[in-house]
Amino acid sequence: MDKSAFKILDKSMPEDINFLDERDDFRFLVSVVLSAQTRDDYVNKVTPVLFSTWPDAASLAGADITALEEVLHPLGFYKSKARNVKALAAEVSRLGYIPGTIEELVKLPGVGRKTANCYIGHILGGGAVIVDTHFARVAKRLGYTDSDDPAKIEKDIRASFDEDELMRLSMTLNLHGRQTCHARKPECASCPVARHCPSFTQV
Repeated sequence: MDKSAFKILDKSMPEDINFLDERDDFRFLVSVVLSAQTRDDYVNKVTPVLFSTWPDAASLAGADITALEEVLHPLGFYKSKARNVKALAAEVSRLGYIPGTIEELVKLPGVGRKTANCYIGHILGGGAVIVDTHFARVAKRLGYTDSDDPAKIEKDIRASFDEDELMRLSMTLNLHGRQTCHARKPECASCPVARHCPSFTQV
């Protein structure tokens, strides 16, 4: 596999790429759960209010669901998200810790593989493949996968890249998808990896 595009993007992107503001482990995990089908900047506006009211797992687990829904109302699917983060907080509070593997994390309420990978990569510094819509689109256009299925995409990426490349790849492709390789009108003329992209003449 030609990794030239990734190497070029890696050098052109900021050293640190973060879309969510929270860095505390529990607050970050909750933020990722809230970001599902919601723009990250909306989450970043809500979380200061959320965590000023319920600062940790124990307090969030005991939150009044109506009050929690009111805080999360600016986000999409706020009722289900309120239930999920309250249940997540209760389980983390019961355990006394946040699990450190994808297999354990996905057992938590509201946590899927994407959220688990986000936590592994951002908080634990592990090899993570964060398959969101931006990453999936760019990975497919670059020929790193031929699938639209998140599980298959993750498997393809893990098979082709080194463990220590995975998190950086996740973030660079994601940011490239947000900035340049858009879904409907990719900016191929200004793309730094156009000559390495097999989709260049197709999009």
